[in-house]
Amino acid sequence: MLKQLKKNGRKNLKKHYLLFVFVCFVAAFIGSEFVNSATLTRDEKVSSTFITEFYANGINGAERHINETIDFIENFDNNKIFERSKGIFAMAINSFESGNLYLQIANGVISAVHSRQAQIIILIILALTMFFMFYFFVKKVYIVISRRIFLEGRIYSKVASQRFVSIIKVKRWTKVAASMFVLVLFKTLWGFTIIGGIIKKYSYYLVPYIVAENPDIAPLDAIKLSRKMMDGNKWKCFCYELSFIGWDILSSLTAGTTAIFYSNPYKIATFSEFYVSIREKAKKENMELSEKLNDVYLFEKASDEVLSEKYADVIEGLRISPCSELPDKRGIKNFLNRYFGISLYTKEYNAAYERAQIRKMKKEKYKYVLAGETYPDRLFTIERKKKKNRFETLNYLRTYTLSSLLVIFFIICIIGWLYEVSIHLIRDGAFVNRGTMHGPWLPIYGYGGILIITILYNFRHNPKEQFLATIVLCGIIEYLTSFVLEVVYGQRWWDYTGYFININGRICAEGLLVFGIGGLAISYILAPMIDNFLKKINKKILIPVLSILVVVFLIDQIYSMKKPNVGAGVTSYSYIQEENYLKYKID
Repeated sequence: MLKQLKKNGRKNLKKHYLLFVFVCFVAAFIGSEFVNSATLTRDEKVSSTFITEFYANGINGAERHINETIDFIENFDNNKIFERSKGIFAMAINSFESGNLYLQIANGVISAVHSRQAQIIILIILALTMFFMFYFFVKKVYIVISRRIFLEGRIYSKVASQRFVSIIKVKRWTKVAASMFVLVLFKTLWGFTIIGGIIKKYSYYLVPYIVAENPDIAPLDAIKLSRKMMDGNKWKCFCYELSFIGWDILSSLTAGTTAIFYSNPYKIATFSEFYVSIREKAKKENMELSEKLNDVYLFEKASDEVLSEKYADVIEGLRISPCSELPDKRGIKNFLNRYFGISLYTKEYNAAYERAQIRKMKKEKYKYVLAGETYPDRLFTIERKKKKNRFETLNYLRTYTLSSLLVIFFIICIIGWLYEVSIHLIRDGAFVNRGTMHGPWLPIYGYGGILIITILYNFRHNPKEQFLATIVLCGIIEYLTSFVLEVVYGQRWWDYTGYFININGRICAEGLLVFGIGGLAISYILAPMIDNFLKKINKKILIPVLSILVVVFLIDQIYSMKKPNVGAGVTSYSYIQEENYLKYKID
């Protein structure tokens, strides 16, 4: 039987390799499972160390300990690409790993409460609360989410990315966290008996799978059902785990690499098959509480008749061909419209084109469901509340006129300028007019935004493809812009040396991630909203305002080519770092 389970597990892993590896990597990263596969400092250890230091040596002792930890983290790896000494991403990760987050909380508590005993009690309560919330609502809930993804991957060739937040969508996050809390509580209590703890580990082995299938199940019912299903299967499960010992040894020899890229997802895929085999037996024998295992279409595909009935409105709405109401167009206008989303047509044609794109988008969305290639959400045991369809008001597959693109360009330029000015204002405590130009705009953001809207127009139907394409496009733009500016002016306007995953200091992971998220916001929210607003404005007002903006921008552009905006905080902010460093040393 084990041989067949492993064979099925390998088959499913091959089918969804990248997804399954990613799911297990995230589990290792946040500490849900496979903690030996990722060398991360755990939050609970940090909190206890901080409180111990605070109790023994006060806030100054705790601060010295944290500063030493931060220095160690920032200087641990000499690899210039994977540095973590600068940037918001590094600050966030280092804050958790060093305990600096607790230091900030402690300073707040000290300023409000003057009794030392009260300070310690409050800090302990806060640390325990933070640990509890993260441990059960993130770490443990993620185990259930991962099991759901693996179970869907058995039957369906595609697993929707929304599955990572499906528990939130059906409003069962708290209930799932409660089930995992009860599971941990029971296992902890049984752990005091030593032998009982080992036995109960396998008695409760199936709880995450049961909750993944039915998030609405009561915690005690999930525990009881797992115990009944594992009667006579505990020793078998132990032997199955033991069969992976070779992979565990190999993982130790390869510093966890083989575990991350193969054996971790292989194990979960195999034990998902183990759960299915026991579930089938429980349902066949009509075991007590087996009626709670009620997600039929998680284990078999729905028939065409069932799908047709449940998705009747969708099928009816898609009968009209997306292009049936559009006249046949040729030439440069059609080329720009079809491949770049730039419209030179009339309002009437643009409206018809948008309606056609909406139908195309819906057809794409439901294509895999109706073909039986992905799990049909409408057949899930927990019904979701229907939300108002906003496609008509915020259709992101629309095309844009030249005037709309020009307005979007200026707005994104200004947003980019505000973003960078705010970052330096918060980080350095000083106003810095960023960019080579003197006005409140950064053209690199505007050009990037317009290129995202136009060059990546045909990626817009798929958010994942749009996100990745945006990162690649923005990375190329930022790298080339940095290089050209340095060649032309003989100096850099930004340097990401010290940021996590940077290339020659010209681009970094943090910046590209921000651009990727920003690109999604521009494509799916900001640009459609601006376009909707512009449609309500009289052109007699819009055109003069745009003309003034263009003239002022061009004047600034020409002037800045001769006398660019340079100086401390623009081309270099080492003086700020040195000043802050000296201040820190003196304090």
